[in-house]
Amino acid sequence: MTRSIALAAGGTGGHLFPAVALAKELQARGHKISVLTDPRGAKFDADVNVCSVPAARMSGGIAAKAFGAVKLAAGVAVAAWHLRRIKADLIVGFGGYTSAPPVLAAKLLRIPVVLHEQNAILGRANARLVRYASLIAGSFPGLERSLSKPYVLCGNPVRPEATSNRAAPYAASAGDEPFQLLIFGGSQGAGVFADILPKACSQLPSEDRARLRIVQQARPEDMAATKSAYAELNIQAAVAPFFTDLPDRMAQSHLVISRSGASTVAELLALGRPAVMVPYPHAMDDHQTANARSVSNAGGGWLVPQTEFSPENLAERLHTAMHDPQSLTLTAKAAWNLGRPDAAARLADVAEAAITGAGPAHSANLRSVLS
Repeated sequence: MTRSIALAAGGTGGHLFPAVALAKELQARGHKISVLTDPRGAKFDADVNVCSVPAARMSGGIAAKAFGAVKLAAGVAVAAWHLRRIKADLIVGFGGYTSAPPVLAAKLLRIPVVLHEQNAILGRANARLVRYASLIAGSFPGLERSLSKPYVLCGNPVRPEATSNRAAPYAASAGDEPFQLLIFGGSQGAGVFADILPKACSQLPSEDRARLRIVQQARPEDMAATKSAYAELNIQAAVAPFFTDLPDRMAQSHLVISRSGASTVAELLALGRPAVMVPYPHAMDDHQTANARSVSNAGGGWLVPQTEFSPENLAERLHTAMHDPQSLTLTAKAAWNLGRPDAAARLADVAEAAITGAGPAHSANLRSVLS
């Protein structure tokens, strides 16, 4: 039966990427999809009905909080109008302050609510909205311990390029074979990595440097210095501000150094590639550390706080990794086992089931279906 399903997502990529994946999966099942978001999400990468909803953060001084409250009230009214117009059967919230007005409107209209949490701990918006949800769909095991609502572990939907490369086996580099090292971190990681990586490589033995094949994301202002540093060390390196084929390069890598945002971690696990994860220290509620710790505890990578991410520390880690292919292979296998390439399909199952029923008994049955 065709249903009208609304998705509520903030305008940042971490919230939009899984929403896009779910939208496409639900559309393939014949459902009508609408997305309630802010102007940042207007260019939603799917052929869906996009509705702009007013929203603002409820933080700052008295004036800022008052403005946020007014925007919230306006957002709830606008979202309620859209939900009535599309005759929504369900709303799925993906976090971010933009998701608050649609979820509150759905509660007022008695429309079932499912929340998806991409990180290992609840984001602030989802933490405030959890009371209104029928159940929570999550990406990491253990999150249920902090919840009073039913929890279904379904994973974090990722780009098709990541899942299509999942079948490519991990082949460790041994002996004198080239060692493919990928470094990326966006604007919140590229600067630190551009500073630390060349210094760490300079401390490696010459035979290690000869094996390295580096692909590194760098800010435009760091490009020249980074390229020059690697050239002086006679290290083959491709340095660019952005790589359109990043999932392919991840699949070709023997080791990845990256931040630990939810989408990055989900793609690393879907591909089954070992990674040194350096959480962004200023991330909201330090959720990147929680993500990396969850993977590290399961043997799928290594958590290195930025305070410990020094050239000396990294040089030692690189040298050890390059001369212990068996350890890398075992870590890659553990990461692969943690991956959930069917996360979009599992989340769609959750959404469809939530329309027809909710509550602990329903959720227990749903967990058995998805296990």
